Amino acid sequence: MSTALTAEHDAQPQSTVTPFEFRGDGAEFFKIWIVNLLLTILTLGIYSAWAKVRSNRYFYSNVYLEGESFRYLAEPMQILLGRLIAVAFFAVYILAAQLSPLVGGVLIILLTIATPFLVIRSLAFNLRMTAYRNIQFRFDASYGEAAMALLVWPVLGVLSLGLLYPYAMLKSHQFLVRNAAYGTTPFGYEATTWPYGRIFLYFLGILVVVGLFYLVFYILFPPALIIVMAVGYVVAFGYFTVALTNLYYASAGLGVHGLSADLEMPGYLQIFLTNALFIVLTLGLYLPFAQVRMARYRAEHIYFLANGSLDDFVAAERRQVNALGEEMGEVFDFDIGVV
Repeated sequence: MSTALTAEHDAQPQSTVTPFEFRGDGAEFFKIWIVNLLLTILTLGIYSAWAKVRSNRYFYSNVYLEGESFRYLAEPMQILLGRLIAVAFFAVYILAAQLSPLVGGVLIILLTIATPFLVIRSLAFNLRMTAYRNIQFRFDASYGEAAMALLVWPVLGVLSLGLLYPYAMLKSHQFLVRNAAYGTTPFGYEATTWPYGRIFLYFLGILVVVGLFYLVFYILFPPALIIVMAVGYVVAFGYFTVALTNLYYASAGLGVHGLSADLEMPGYLQIFLTNALFIVLTLGLYLPFAQVRMARYRAEHIYFLANGSLDDFVAAERRQVNALGEEMGEVFDFDIGVV
């Protein structure tokens, strides 16, 4: 555990630092992955919904916190129906764009307007289908919040030549975390703009150094340019990923409980680079092993800071959820990515 995390723990002696665990195995997941791939190809993509459910259930069930694993509750038909609707819309758009560019443009505008709503629905579905100790997660946000976080602030970040992008990233993370809940207990997010700005400044500084090395090697030894650029950009984006992930978890909390992460550049880059190398050398067959390795590394470096007994918290939460009279039920949604 890092010195920073230890200091944080010492400063809050009432908190219990509990690491997440990932108990999956690359060879075991490879069997699931290769069957998923073959059946998806043979069924012209129809099996992809079942493939996603099988993969998610494997990864969720292998993530443990205090000896209990998470669960993925979605059924393949829910995801397949959403994908069929998405494919149908895409087909209509292609046909309309061929017949009339104006109609195609209108459809793009309508899809852009609908994107915040679809993202809310997707997040609500994915969290509703995630459970820990038989309590499901939830997501509830307004269209206005989603539109600001996903459309307005990112556009302003671009128009400001990147000056507002740290704030746009902060608003995006606030939207994702503050509208989520575990049962009836909402998550919180306490970051400010400056930590994001500092990460972006360091990231840009690394890119500037890479540019200077590029000029030096361009003059002295041009054959090394590709290696210099590749190493430089890997380091830059590795730093960005590690720093942003640590900030994200350090800023998030669940009621009186907290989260923390201490991903480190050497370990993260070692796994990232060796994964990329083996994926290329095996023509993609190493991909499931790579996913398991990265999942294990991330789990080992993310912690739950329980302010009191986690068992008591879960028991109390279960009573509140049961008091609401809610049932798990079937939930349908579009299967779309968010971040």
